[in-house]
Amino acid sequence: MLVGIVGKPSCGKSTFFKASTLADIAIANYPFTTIKPNHAVGFVKLPDPARDFGKVSNPRLGFVLDAWRFVPVDLIDVAGLVPGAHEGHGLGKEFLNDLNQADCLIHVVDVSGSVNEKGEPVPAGSYDPANDIAFLEEELDYWYLDIMKKGWEKFVRQAQQEKRPMALALEKQLSGLRVTEEMAKRAFKELGLDPEQPASWPEPKLYELARSLRQHSKPMLVAANKADLPGAWENYERLKQQFPHYHIVPCSAELELALREASKHGVVTYIPGEKDFAIVKPEALNEQQTTALEFIKVFLQQRGSTGVQAVLNHAVFDLLKCKPIYPGGVGKLEDSEGRVIPDCFLMPGEATALDFAFRLHTDFGKNFVKAINVRTKLPIGKDHALGFGDIVEIMATK
Repeated sequence: MLVGIVGKPSCGKSTFFKASTLADIAIANYPFTTIKPNHAVGFVKLPDPARDFGKVSNPRLGFVLDAWRFVPVDLIDVAGLVPGAHEGHGLGKEFLNDLNQADCLIHVVDVSGSVNEKGEPVPAGSYDPANDIAFLEEELDYWYLDIMKKGWEKFVRQAQQEKRPMALALEKQLSGLRVTEEMAKRAFKELGLDPEQPASWPEPKLYELARSLRQHSKPMLVAANKADLPGAWENYERLKQQFPHYHIVPCSAELELALREASKHGVVTYIPGEKDFAIVKPEALNEQQTTALEFIKVFLQQRGSTGVQAVLNHAVFDLLKCKPIYPGGVGKLEDSEGRVIPDCFLMPGEATALDFAFRLHTDFGKNFVKAINVRTKLPIGKDHALGFGDIVEIMATK
């Protein structure tokens, strides 16, 4: 799974990325600080399943803090996109292509309205962040359209000569964007396109098709960043009304980064996504740092969290509709090395017991007999849709 972080320059995108991963990257308040894409690991937050059995998980990947388990996901942060990116403005084509393999996108928007469309600082509240949502949608849609139309007439003619279904042909042409045959079929139906007559599709319909395929293959949510600045919350409430089809999550990447850095250095104890933290080394703080932490504490009390963790969880569990599934045994939760529930797999929302068996190992899938829900101790058939957070034992012939 790969989650792409996108946005215009200086919107706080790289700060969001660093706050999510603590990766060592450049952050500055000027356009194109990021040139090469940054890859790192972030984490979604889940209740520790081992607590149901009076134990604590020992993850092979990720970690546990208090009652929470943090499961890794791959993140990529690309350079800031500006209007005309699909035409190459601001090196946009190169940066768009960095997003090819992303499963979903987090669009980081400066909700305070203190940066214009080029990423240049302007007086807070003087720029409408709604413009950013609209421009990025358009850039992504035209990016898909440009790729789809490359050699379109030859592509259509070849598909018809080979008698290849148009949905399958589009899947092959756009596989680099993670477009599937099912997505194409759904788009044809939504737009009233005759898959037998692709040569007759007018230009406006091709754009609508590109847009539909982008929406299905790159679902996107909005991280309304800089929510701690004056006027930001009012803008956030307005954006929710203007764009009801989006998950829009308010956040402050800067505050989250400050807390994670302070926690990393042992100055505070903080669990990402929580509404409070504790200062454990007040003597290590100067007056400015103490004032900053007091500001953060008030923000958390008012808003419930910095929002960064909520953004990541929304991306994986709401946009992608993944569900965490844990392998385990009814009689024993530990692996051969004594680790309790060491693994967590983020499975597609419709995943069945058989799907999970194949995810664990091809032989488990091929030789599947049954599965057992470890919590209920009841058997599960191969076509049984697994539930969010299930712990499952797979039974297979040898």
